[in-house]
Amino acid sequence: MPRRPVAVFAIAPWAFGGIFPSDLVTRLRQLVDIDPATTFTSFEGPAAAAALAEAEILLTGWGCPRVDARVLAAAPRLRAIVHAAGTVKAGVDPVVFERGLVVSSAAEANAVPVADYTIAMLVLGAKRVFSRARRYAAAVEGEPKDWLSGDGTGLNGRTVGLIGASRVGRHVLRRLRAFDVEILLYDPYVSAAEAARLGAEPVSMDDLCRRSDLVTVHAPALPETRHMLDARRLDLLPDGAIVINTARGSLIDTEALTRSCATGRISAILDVTDPEPLPPGHPLFAMPNVLITPHLAGAQGRELRLLGEFAVAEVSRLLGGVPLLGRVEPEQLAYIA
Repeated sequence: MPRRPVAVFAIAPWAFGGIFPSDLVTRLRQLVDIDPATTFTSFEGPAAAAALAEAEILLTGWGCPRVDARVLAAAPRLRAIVHAAGTVKAGVDPVVFERGLVVSSAAEANAVPVADYTIAMLVLGAKRVFSRARRYAAAVEGEPKDWLSGDGTGLNGRTVGLIGASRVGRHVLRRLRAFDVEILLYDPYVSAAEAARLGAEPVSMDDLCRRSDLVTVHAPALPETRHMLDARRLDLLPDGAIVINTARGSLIDTEALTRSCATGRISAILDVTDPEPLPPGHPLFAMPNVLITPHLAGAQGRELRLLGEFAVAEVSRLLGGVPLLGRVEPEQLAYIA
């Protein structure tokens, strides 16, 4: 029987069972020699040192320590890192690529539930579900509950503006084809021809803000994207516009958004904020036209399995000499989320 490569888990115990349920572990153990009873959240100590000395593949996830030069020095046989979560930006030092290791991320799999969340919020937001539900619940005896008041609501015929054709953004674009909407796209790295193939009209950021009934943000957090939705651009939004952010909180100026939403002129649905979490008692929490969820758009609960399935498939592709679907190139570190 051919020798199987040695692999090591480095993932938080709270996430392990959801990402790697028993059937996926069984499938993985057919490919590599790995101990599912041992997963590291620190590379300190003799047990970690012994595991790293033999490891050829590191299966990482939430809770994995940063893989840097010191870790690589302790892992002379390591040739690949397969990350069973989203971004590797915080967990992989550039020296990993300099040493020639292959890096893969399950960001594509994690993008699916984020896109699903986004579509759900576009539909519910366009129907004003959250503000109308609050008003319905707060109605007192003798006052109209107005639960049938839906003038001007609904997604049909609306203009949806996407900021960023990222993995999530592209999933959202594909899903939006099922709706009767006009789609605008701002992404400086996407050509007009590619935008057309994605079913969107390429526009400037300011034009997108002026024309969109709903704006959904899917850009990475970079110095140049910080506060890309600032007070000036928020003022460009038409009355009644809705801003949805599932990307990074720093892309929106929180103080400016708070002021804009406080007037009731625009609404917001935020799965991420800046800071995150917002401090207790922040005004956005109490606004009827604002919904804030605790960074839950990505894989949660039963969706975690998607990450494990992707990671196991990547290990199989790696060992079979097949190109990896989630391969991360060193130049991508500068602009991935």
